[in-house]
Amino acid sequence: MPPCLTIAAALWFLGNLTAPRSNDFAFGEFGNLPVISNGRVMPMDSLARLSLLEIHGKQTLNTKPWEGSGEKPKIVHASEWLANVMMNPRVADEWPVFSIDHPELISLLRLPEKDPANRSDGRHFSWDQIRPSLRIFGPESERVRKIEQSKRSAYENAVLKLHRQCSLYTQLKNSIKPADTLDWAAELSAYDALIPAGIAATRLQRAGGDYDRSDFVRFSTFIVRYQYMASLQPPLVLPPELSGEWRRMGDALLGAPRENIGGINQVMRDYASLTTALVSGDAFSFNSSIKAVRLHFIPAQEKALANSHAEVIFNHLEPFYKALVLYLVTGLLAVFSWFNQSETLRKSAVWLVWLAFAIHSIGLILRMVLEGRPPVTNLYSSAVFIGWAAVLLGLILERFYRNGIGVVASSTVGFTTLIIAHHLALEGDTMEMMRAVLDTNFWLATHVVAVTLGYASTFVAGILAVIYIVRGVFTKTLDEATGMGLSRMIYGIVCFATLFSFVGTVLGGIWADQSWGRFWGWDPKENGALIIVLWNALILHLRWGGMIRERGMANCAVFGNIVTAWSWFGVNLLGIGLHSYGFTTSGWGYLGIFAISQLLLIGNGLLPVECWRSRRESHCRSGRTIFKSVLLCDILWIVGGVIWFLGIILASTPDSHLPELLKRITGVQAIYPAQLNHLGMLLSLGMCSLIWLLSGTSSLIRALKDPGQTVR
Repeated sequence: MPPCLTIAAALWFLGNLTAPRSNDFAFGEFGNLPVISNGRVMPMDSLARLSLLEIHGKQTLNTKPWEGSGEKPKIVHASEWLANVMMNPRVADEWPVFSIDHPELISLLRLPEKDPANRSDGRHFSWDQIRPSLRIFGPESERVRKIEQSKRSAYENAVLKLHRQCSLYTQLKNSIKPADTLDWAAELSAYDALIPAGIAATRLQRAGGDYDRSDFVRFSTFIVRYQYMASLQPPLVLPPELSGEWRRMGDALLGAPRENIGGINQVMRDYASLTTALVSGDAFSFNSSIKAVRLHFIPAQEKALANSHAEVIFNHLEPFYKALVLYLVTGLLAVFSWFNQSETLRKSAVWLVWLAFAIHSIGLILRMVLEGRPPVTNLYSSAVFIGWAAVLLGLILERFYRNGIGVVASSTVGFTTLIIAHHLALEGDTMEMMRAVLDTNFWLATHVVAVTLGYASTFVAGILAVIYIVRGVFTKTLDEATGMGLSRMIYGIVCFATLFSFVGTVLGGIWADQSWGRFWGWDPKENGALIIVLWNALILHLRWGGMIRERGMANCAVFGNIVTAWSWFGVNLLGIGLHSYGFTTSGWGYLGIFAISQLLLIGNGLLPVECWRSRRESHCRSGRTIFKSVLLCDILWIVGGVIWFLGIILASTPDSHLPELLKRITGVQAIYPAQLNHLGMLLSLGMCSLIWLLSGTSSLIRALKDPGQTVR
């Protein structure tokens, strides 16, 4: 069974290795063409995915979202969408690509409500639907931009988001040709033929001589159009030739009249032929024109072509998404194996987690090759690497103990970190150009990797401690041998975390001295790294001094999750300090939910041993009563956490469907995100405090009754 599952999962991973084809048009080959955007060379495929993700929220486009899944609406892939936006906007402008979910903004733009009969789902709109209201939207976006970011409402954030989306869409439409051109090849030929006469007329006009007014006006009209193209600063699509550098189409058109540029070159003509073929629906000419454009990259840009092709393969493989799915499956299999003592399930989980780790490693190595950098370069890559390192540590533990605990720890941290990476990827290009202060492979490979390994190992220790508490308090699967094994795992990983956190922090100080002229400046990120070192060292000293034992060390390791989460993400939410390259603008709510959940687990872990289901004697009524009380508080905390989470989701994405669903379930006429946030926060904090009170009281009573018993 394990080999069969692993082979099936491997085939699933390789299933969409090749680019999808559509109507015999080689949009996949179009996606392989290199282009410069966001300061780096990337394939059109990556540009398409990033742009569609920014505008639509997904990397594919449903052209008929008002239809049900049973009607099989047409799904357009990113490269096909981008090709039409750049070269055939009359088609692309009709596709409902703009995702708008704020009702006030929809009302401002006078967009249609949900009505399948009129081809509208009430959430996705086309450029043709938005364009008539741009005169209203323009002044509103200017007003909102003047408001301080922290004071903007959800509606004002939605306005700015749409403004960015419209600007990006306009840039893409003017990347290869002016957006309103119907026959680009004809216009390009007319402009090329007019250049000599236009230059002559312009010179005579400036000298005050007699000039051909018709040639001057036509030539000036072309120049104004191409100046507008260049002013939008779209991606650079023309490879280096005589100028020795990449150029935008608008800049190349403006430079064509100069004698040293060489006029309209062949790559511009080939792009024009490509445009004509797509507009006319001629697949054969379209594919031939792509090959012609590709030839212009071969003499001097073979490396760019090779890297673009590799990045396209990386995009289609989706290694991190597929590893995420496999981590979820393996974690469930390993947990189930604890309850029915199935060795087959455990082995299946081990095989699958090794496959997931291999897929994760492939993605990590491909990113390193594509960037030419060590594994950690930004917040996104830190999440990917932390997950990878944690999975490796868990697999090492599983190799020695063979009880499924290492698999559960691996899959839990791997799944969680890749979920975080997935949401960070929504913010833009994850292979962005490096900041100047980070532009050093040596320190990225030493300080950053060492600190990140410290993060990963501290999280692994924390997850092992969570397993210890959950299995001990809520199940009967934590026998003495399993508890001792978990305790040894936690101790070993904490030692590992202390070493790498300390070494990484010292190396960071040396790098800071070279970059900023001081070893230590009490920067939030520096303080966060120091806190991790101190907390792990404290755990070891408490254990060596006999102040804590197995249960105490587990509780301390769970608190290490809070310390690490704060040091990794919390300091980035402050918006201050020299480590500004890691800042993010949202996440306080999620961080709060996580921190309170860990405090809740610690509260459960502090319960006297006779209250733990795995240790409780059958005749101990007081232990059962306390356990039931704590369990009720745990359930109420989960309810509060869900309410809090829904409030955060509604505040960030005020989708029209979720409030309606909540109204039907609760019967409340108006659902406000702030109310949900406050209710969920108060319920979560209240239940967490109550559990700590119950744990502390019961432990105190037990200590008074039997002072000789240890509660450590």
